[in-house]
Amino acid sequence: MDDVIARLAPLLRRHRVPGAQLALRWQGRTYTAEAGEESAGAGRPVTGGTAFPLGSLTKPFTATLAMMLAADGDLELDEPVSACLPGLRPGAGRVTLRQLLSHTAGLPANVEESAAGLTRRRWAEESAAAVHPPGSAFSYSNAGYLLVAHLVEDVTGMSWRAAVESFLLRPLGIEPLFAVGARRAAEQAGARPAADGHVVRPDGAALPIAEQSVTALEEPVAGLAGSAADLLAFAALHLPGHEGPGLLDGESAAEMRRDQLGGLPAGAFGLADGWGLGWSLYGTASGTWFGHDGTGDGAWCHLRVQPETGTAVALTTNGGNGAVLWEAVVAELRAAGVDVGHYPLGALTGGGTPLPAGSPAKDGCAGRYANGSWTCAVEASGGELYLSVGPGPRWRLRCFEDLRFTTEGSDAGSMPYVGRFLRDPGSGTVELVQITGRLARRHG
Repeated sequence: MDDVIARLAPLLRRHRVPGAQLALRWQGRTYTAEAGEESAGAGRPVTGGTAFPLGSLTKPFTATLAMMLAADGDLELDEPVSACLPGLRPGAGRVTLRQLLSHTAGLPANVEESAAGLTRRRWAEESAAAVHPPGSAFSYSNAGYLLVAHLVEDVTGMSWRAAVESFLLRPLGIEPLFAVGARRAAEQAGARPAADGHVVRPDGAALPIAEQSVTALEEPVAGLAGSAADLLAFAALHLPGHEGPGLLDGESAAEMRRDQLGGLPAGAFGLADGWGLGWSLYGTASGTWFGHDGTGDGAWCHLRVQPETGTAVALTTNGGNGAVLWEAVVAELRAAGVDVGHYPLGALTGGGTPLPAGSPAKDGCAGRYANGSWTCAVEASGGELYLSVGPGPRWRLRCFEDLRFTTEGSDAGSMPYVGRFLRDPGSGTVELVQITGRLARRHG
């Protein structure tokens, strides 16, 4: 396995990622490697302690906090959250903690930008609203995890920052660092070093991003920074027979790893094979892995764990093209006999032959779709379908008979969209589109 770890530096150069860390726990041994720079051109090499923006890999930490409180009887998994938070709007008040943690509560994909200056309590009371019936489908939701954090703060009487630091990070030996203000914190004497995110241009030039755009309101969704070694320490907490600090009981950890999506018409397509309580799930011939991916501004991070063998792999990168490096690391590990749980981020498996231009199977897909403030438009032109997400560029769709699709023409180093159109079972008309796990409903 030393040979695989030693491949990080050449893979980094091949895929033009500014910096990365790789940590692997396999057969009782831990292997680590670091390569590249914390900030392109600054002359600061990545070390084992460099903290990278973790993006949505923050969510499993927030979920673990909630499960610790549920294990202590302070929260209930299957009661409406209005029992603890009576000030919520009716649609949000009847969702459960289990639904929030598994992205089945029906809350919006994103948090409105106008809410950035609000406290989490005020946001929850004024803005939390369901866009799908609770429990009806999987739809990846940042807003849902904001409501989880509000529950944690209400029960503990502490801010989310203080709770995650006191209950999880410090006991696990992880020096806390948060993406909001990470650059300022790293500039203080003796502070933990932090990696900048980078925009990597098609010619390979890497442009540092001074600060992450995640707001203080959304810290529980995407606000942590950490290293690959930190991710392995956190993952160990969720493994059977964990001998570290007794923070999470085995029954609660097992429930977090159990797929919660059985019987739902729309699962975690585009992100994973299934979803637990805070963890994404990936099926392989050797068994199920759990983990999560995280994207920041110019950063990609990944964590995968197989509970039966105790195998775990974590990769942190500070490039907007870091997902390409992750795909390469997965290929290297699989060639070495480590069957890493992975869901292809930019490709469809078993799609078959793409539908030709003008195929009637694509009729009825064009329209505008919305999930809260997250919107997309599908246009029909010349027998083809074109997709634009929010104010982003227009992509041509390669569609298949089951109405799954990928986008064509992505920029160098970026990942194409993978999605699908879903028909109403009663009318047969296309009413929903699911892209990167977000489920949007037709609005025209």
